[in-house]
Amino acid sequence: MKARVKWVEDAAMMGESGSGHAVIMDGPEAFGGRNLGIRPMEMLLLGMGGCTEFDVLSMLKKSRQQVTGCVVELEAERAESEPKIFTRIHAHFIVSGKELSEKHVARAISLSAEKYCSASIMLGKVAEVTHDYEILDV
Repeated sequence: MKARVKWVEDAAMMGESGSGHAVIMDGPEAFGGRNLGIRPMEMLLLGMGGCTEFDVLSMLKKSRQQVTGCVVELEAERAESEPKIFTRIHAHFIVSGKELSEKHVARAISLSAEKYCSASIMLGKVAEVTHDYEILDV
């Protein structure tokens, strides 16, 4: 896997993935940022959310669950002093569908957190990572 980050101006940077996608990142105004893009640490948190949601959806589809929607709401706390690493991350899954099995949803989330999601497992080495869920029957 490869990626490239190029400084644009002030605190703005353009990140390019090896798969050919780009994103603008920017730093806080206190460091010259102009709010042109996402903060790098926010990007890291979003990456974890995408990684775990992909796992959960994949497992639920394989178990023939009729999923119609899935949202992962992430909340993180960071250390007060440098380096301001994540110290706590909570992922709240909102899974909607027709007659979803709570057993399947819980197992998919657990397997993602403990075995499959590289991002949350890696971040779990330095932060307390927790998760919960709710199921909406629609």
